[in-house]
Amino acid sequence: MTDQHWMQRALQLAAKAEEAGEVPVGAVIVKDNMLIAEGYNQMISLNDPSAHAEMQAVRQAGQQLQNYRLTDCTLYVTLEPCSMCAGMLVHSRLARLVFGASDYKTGAAGSVMNLVQHPQLNHQLEVTGGVLAEECATRLSAFFQRRRQQKKALKQASSQLAPEQNDPATPDGPA
Repeated sequence: MTDQHWMQRALQLAAKAEEAGEVPVGAVIVKDNMLIAEGYNQMISLNDPSAHAEMQAVRQAGQQLQNYRLTDCTLYVTLEPCSMCAGMLVHSRLARLVFGASDYKTGAAGSVMNLVQHPQLNHQLEVTGGVLAEECATRLSAFFQRRRQQKKALKQASSQLAPEQNDPATPDGPA
């Protein structure tokens, strides 16, 4: 199987996150060309700031392999990992990271910083970025564009209701 094949699976999981109202990021972990774990963003639904797609997949992989070290495994994720996830990937001894879209705000695999290949850390990952980057970036951009439009519509709707609430002639208005 190719990097594109596994990234397609990660994109399917990103869609699942989006359906749940989460930022659409999906991740899969592969060992010996077999899927061993997967995850998608669940921070909102679990009320857990650490419930990133990568974290969910690594936790599942550890249980599957009965080992916290994921040597000889590859993580495929639709968005470049943040510093929290990058640190966890180093500690898990993951062999390889493949990501789709770069994250120029919080990316810790080369965009803003490069924790996964930092020479002073005890482990460095092989990194391949940009796999299906356009598809991954488009999904994220569309999600945030819809979210901004929804926020704008809510703001407009509430501003249209506000004058009625302040009208002294209405029963709920000031006396």
